[in-house]
Amino acid sequence: EALGNDHWRAQFPVDKLGQYIYTITAWIDPFRTWYQDLLTRIRADQDVTVDLQIGAEMLKAASERAMGADARKLQHAARHLRIEDVDDRLAALASRYAERSRASHYRELRVTVDPIRARFSTWYEMFPRSCGTFKDCERIIPEVAEMGFDVLYFPPIHPIGRTHRKGKNNSREAEPGEPGSPWAIGSKEGGHKAVHPELGTLDDFRRFVAAAKSLGLEVALDLAYQCSPDHSYVREHPEWFRWRPDGTVQYAENPPKKYEDIYPFEFETPHWRSLWEELKSIVEFWIDQGVRIFRVDNPHTKPFDFWEWMIRDLKKKHPDLIFLSEAFTRPNIMYHLAKLGFNQSYTYFTWRNTKHELTEYFTELTRTEVAEFFRPNLWPNTPDILHEYLQRGGRPAFMARLVLAATLGANYGVYGPAYELCENVPREAGSEEYLNSEKYEIKQRNLDDPSSLRPFISRVNAIRRENPALQSNAHLQFHAINNDQIICYSKRTADKRNVIVTFVNLDSLWTQSGYVELPVEELGIDVRHPYRMVDLLTGVRFMWQGSRNYVELRPSEVPVHILRKE
Repeated sequence: EALGNDHWRAQFPVDKLGQYIYTITAWIDPFRTWYQDLLTRIRADQDVTVDLQIGAEMLKAASERAMGADARKLQHAARHLRIEDVDDRLAALASRYAERSRASHYRELRVTVDPIRARFSTWYEMFPRSCGTFKDCERIIPEVAEMGFDVLYFPPIHPIGRTHRKGKNNSREAEPGEPGSPWAIGSKEGGHKAVHPELGTLDDFRRFVAAAKSLGLEVALDLAYQCSPDHSYVREHPEWFRWRPDGTVQYAENPPKKYEDIYPFEFETPHWRSLWEELKSIVEFWIDQGVRIFRVDNPHTKPFDFWEWMIRDLKKKHPDLIFLSEAFTRPNIMYHLAKLGFNQSYTYFTWRNTKHELTEYFTELTRTEVAEFFRPNLWPNTPDILHEYLQRGGRPAFMARLVLAATLGANYGVYGPAYELCENVPREAGSEEYLNSEKYEIKQRNLDDPSSLRPFISRVNAIRRENPALQSNAHLQFHAINNDQIICYSKRTADKRNVIVTFVNLDSLWTQSGYVELPVEELGIDVRHPYRMVDLLTGVRFMWQGSRNYVELRPSEVPVHILRKE
């Protein structure tokens, strides 16, 4: 389809998961050129007798390249061509059989068709060991499903090393009985292809995965390519690690932090082929146990070629796989990982808290070319990150950040039960780490706490499921409001039949108000009549008129509106 100014558009259907390869072929269209010139001559009242003869010759040549009914139509047109016979339909038919021996071909292009959960998903992260065993965790599945989550993500579930095991609050030495960090993978009980014996057996895990799927939940596993000093890989494949001059293995570091309990793989080893194959086999093992979603730990610290090779190879057989990239690094690196095959990525949402920061960042993610290949997954907290905003803002801050994540992004997640219980005490002043972090100890919580945000989270997730506008990052638009402490934005479906307008009070302490300017016609709202907006969280209705309307948000009640026109 010609769009003018040498721009063209074409399309083809994609109805299966996986990767499609396509290209663009271009050629000269003599008959279309002749047709345009003919129209110009006719408008100038010129004699076109010879031009019609030239056109007839072109049609005859096209008929020889055509077959069946098309060939007969072109032959008839060539024999009886008159001015009144020449129209767009004839031009389109002749163009279909244009001479293409000198056509030029663009390079191969690829488009990937992913599962719907790659575009729209709601994640809940929890440490299974704080619940007990996999069998104990089965009792939690209905509660997670009732809250509206569809991905249940576990940090590493493998045996944990004992050498240099970290203690409470990441202390260098663990006390007897302390469980250690799940990311220090590997002990005499097994490595990446085993489950921690205190969690149960592989059969227990498979039953857990099946139970989750029966309630609409997919289980996601953490894919951390690193080992504890006790991992069998260290003994059996010393060539996969970096050795220091003193004869010890180089442990993980992020200066000034040191992680003596973790050995990273040496991806530049001369034996990289065997290493790559083994790492791929880890994913294949868990695929065989029923897992289809993997959250990948620090992929930016591994070679790009490795990820491209592994993900592409795995998806040839399992196109329903989803890989979430946990790469807090430079934006271009994050974007490149998406192009290599990662379906989703963590973002800098956690550190975008002002109206200006949020507007600028999400305009980049959703209104530029980035949106074509990068799917953000928004997390207001993680086991590693407790932002100052949550530390100081209390319950209203947790509500505000949850709604921002759930309505700005089609994919979002929370680390619970810490989030619904509004846990917000840092390890120390200025730290973003939790005091008594669950990474290093088993937590016992009162999940029936009456102050829990569970009902609020459940309602927000129900709103997401009920409104297609929130299931995509397309058509996100920010709107002017005369108060920098309130952010307003809308999402809509392409046909404007579903429009959601969200307001969030970014001040977790004080009531804020202002007048918003909505582009009502763009949102499909008739400006000639008053219209009613319903808050999907509270059921409260507001009668509005025109584009300018008043909003007031109180942190002591509900610091947000999620509005839909009735």
